[in-house]
Amino acid sequence: MIATNIWFWIAFIAFVLAMLALDLGVFHRSPHEVRPREAGLWTAVWVGLAMAFAAGLYFWVGKRPALTFLTGYVIEESLSADNIFVMVLIFEYFRVPKSCQHRVLFYGIIGALIMRGLFIAAGTALISQFHWVMYLFGAALVVTGVRMALKKDDEFDGERSRVVHMVRRVIPLTTEYHGKHFFISERGRRVATPLLLVLILVEFTDLIFAIDSIPAIFGVTTDPFIVFTSNIFAVMGLRSLYFLLAAVVDRFHLLKYGLAIILSFVGFKMLTEKFISIDIALSLTIILSVLALSIVASMVWPQRESGDSKAH
Repeated sequence: MIATNIWFWIAFIAFVLAMLALDLGVFHRSPHEVRPREAGLWTAVWVGLAMAFAAGLYFWVGKRPALTFLTGYVIEESLSADNIFVMVLIFEYFRVPKSCQHRVLFYGIIGALIMRGLFIAAGTALISQFHWVMYLFGAALVVTGVRMALKKDDEFDGERSRVVHMVRRVIPLTTEYHGKHFFISERGRRVATPLLLVLILVEFTDLIFAIDSIPAIFGVTTDPFIVFTSNIFAVMGLRSLYFLLAAVVDRFHLLKYGLAIILSFVGFKMLTEKFISIDIALSLTIILSVLALSIVASMVWPQRESGDSKAH
């Protein structure tokens, strides 16, 4: 465990809030379509900040905490690729204007930060009191990995979504978008726009993915500071990564098998911790290798489109 005090947490959270304010208040004050060049620049910024944080851990704390942070960061960042694919389907289904997509993702990320913070706090408390919870997390990851490898990539259908039906029953919605607004006044009453519905779906999607990703990071370390910071850096970079990969993410059709192997590996590591000790450097090497091989294999053997299937 890194010897942290309350000021470590306050400083890191203040840094995150400052970056969020800078993002929406300065660089994206006016809604606009995020081009690949801008997305690539912001992706480089977030990856660079994560690497700088890892370097700081290396020089001030030690090699092992730095490698542990990097391993957790790589796991969370790679799992976000699957999240991005679902977001692409949601945005396409509801025909969200490209100029409004960043705004949805921005507030979606804020919700994700809060949810993951609560999940991490709850997970840390459970593990500290009941160590056997680690074995439950490990078994869940193995099951999730197998299910991910076997599942088919389905199109998103809003008409069959329980979340969509629930929101439409509870919240009055307009049928058209009204710029960047989540709510408008219509005939003297306050109603929501489809942008709010999309935001709720994005939040729900991240909630589902967090159920997989949080146990995965606990498979690497139980240090709450490293778990929290690696998660936050990955989530903060998710928006720019979305705009960078949205047009090509469906080409990495073998990536899900790589993610399935990674989840199963981490789960196996958690289940066998008493009998097999896998060095953190070896774990990071294995995870990066599987990730790289699945991406390269997707490009070497591109997915064939059948006549009766719809290309994403």
